[in-house]
Amino acid sequence: MLVDSHCHLDFDEFRERIPEILDEMAGAGVTHALCISVTLSEFPRVRALAEAHPNLFATVGVHPDYPDAGEVRVDELVRLADHPKVVAIGETGLDYYRLSGDLEWQRERFRTHIHAARACRKPLVVHTRSAAEDTLRIMAEEGAGEVGGVMHCFTEGLDVAEAAVGMNFLISFSGILTFRNAGALRDVVKALPLDRILVETDSPYLAPVPYRGKMNRPAYVRFVAEEVARIKELPVADVAAATSRNFFACFSTASTQEVTET
Repeated sequence: MLVDSHCHLDFDEFRERIPEILDEMAGAGVTHALCISVTLSEFPRVRALAEAHPNLFATVGVHPDYPDAGEVRVDELVRLADHPKVVAIGETGLDYYRLSGDLEWQRERFRTHIHAARACRKPLVVHTRSAAEDTLRIMAEEGAGEVGGVMHCFTEGLDVAEAAVGMNFLISFSGILTFRNAGALRDVVKALPLDRILVETDSPYLAPVPYRGKMNRPAYVRFVAEEVARIKELPVADVAAATSRNFFACFSTASTQEVTET
């Protein structure tokens, strides 16, 4: 049993291929996947996928790379999150890599998502790129640790990982972990306890070796789990069981459905 804790199955690359994607997941032992919202305008497609398939879940939020997504309000996020298949708030956070200038709007939007998560008592899915210091500072200031969540597609150092873990966050690793130049990231995996780790694809992006450069898909999360197992010198089955257990402990509403629907 494996869970892809972060993918974008509503994107155009997958729109006509969902049956194929689900079959591939089943063949690879990937039993569940979390479909991530990046804008509120596209959120209905994300929710519809989760409604249509018992092994898919959804989040609601606005990615920091979308400056023109409009105002994001706490009450709207809370309202949209009031759905049994919506298990988290996000993708949210800060990204200083793709955008420049006055990014106070990003920080305010991040705070709004944290406030919404606390209001509806659902965890956060956090994106951070070239912004770790501000990300952790805002998480601490706004009490993100009250709901916890996941630092997705993690690429920072052990100090950032440990600070996030201290705020009740899991650390999720993507196909980047399998890249030849990811030695520092593999050191983070080695140092973290297994009960704080998740695996993801971020499909359709960041396909792991041996598919690097091709379109990623949830079935490929197995290669990330295999790399975690290699680093930690554990059987893949142990990593699969632990990361799946971590997922359902973090996203507790998914856990309830996992018990009743499978």
